[in-house]
Amino acid sequence: QVQLVESGGGLVQAGGSLRLSCAASGRTFSSYAMGWFRQAPGKEREFVAAITWTDWYGGSTYYAGSVKGRFTISRDNAKFTVYLQMNSMKPEDTAVYYCAARRTGRASDTPDEYDYWGQGTQVTVSS
Repeated sequence: QVQLVESGGGLVQAGGSLRLSCAASGRTFSSYAMGWFRQAPGKEREFVAAITWTDWYGGSTYYAGSVKGRFTISRDNAKFTVYLQMNSMKPEDTAVYYCAARRTGRASDTPDEYDYWGQGTQVTVSS
């Protein structure tokens, strides 16, 4: 069982930056693919970014088109933590952001393919 705890959300003005963190329990963290998703009120949960298992898949990163070039996902396996650096933020980035872990190690943009989820952290971008 893996537990995920997000932190770093908050209120930021348009054009500003935030860094989200997701701390994971369990020694198998480094072999999991990790993803960030978000859900705005009245909308479905959508893919933001993902990073593969480092050893087998090289820690490759993937992004949704809406955040590419603005957001960066990274992981520190020694600290069992994955990060989402968000720059040049826009009001449409406002949502609850969720961290997720996938046992296979391969990244996916599909929420149903992830095995563990955090409780979410609110991000609000004011115009």
